[in-house]
Amino acid sequence: MTKAASKKEDASKRMRRFTRYPVDVRIMVSVFRSGERLSLWGRSNEVGQDGIGGTLTGELESGEVVALELEFPLAPLKIRAVVRYRDGLRHGFEFLTKTPEQTEIIRRICEQLALT
Repeated sequence: MTKAASKKEDASKRMRRFTRYPVDVRIMVSVFRSGERLSLWGRSNEVGQDGIGGTLTGELESGEVVALELEFPLAPLKIRAVVRYRDGLRHGFEFLTKTPEQTEIIRRICEQLALT
């Protein structure tokens, strides 16, 4: 990671509304580009109540809206998100339009991770 990217990531961590917790789960990402569906997969490195970060097998652009499938042991989760940053294959996603059930699942996951 470059110095500039590291400073940008440090600044974004200070601006977050929710604490992020280390977590390693499989991520499946789908995005539509030029009328075609692109699917990528990867592993997460952190999660919070408002988003998740991870490394993928390909690159997405900041601002793209994607469908995420997250394989949490507590409960698998399918949720829409927007790409907030990209540094090489590392990406940060902000969850969009969470249902009350999705919000509760994410809250419980974060509570459980806070205890470990």
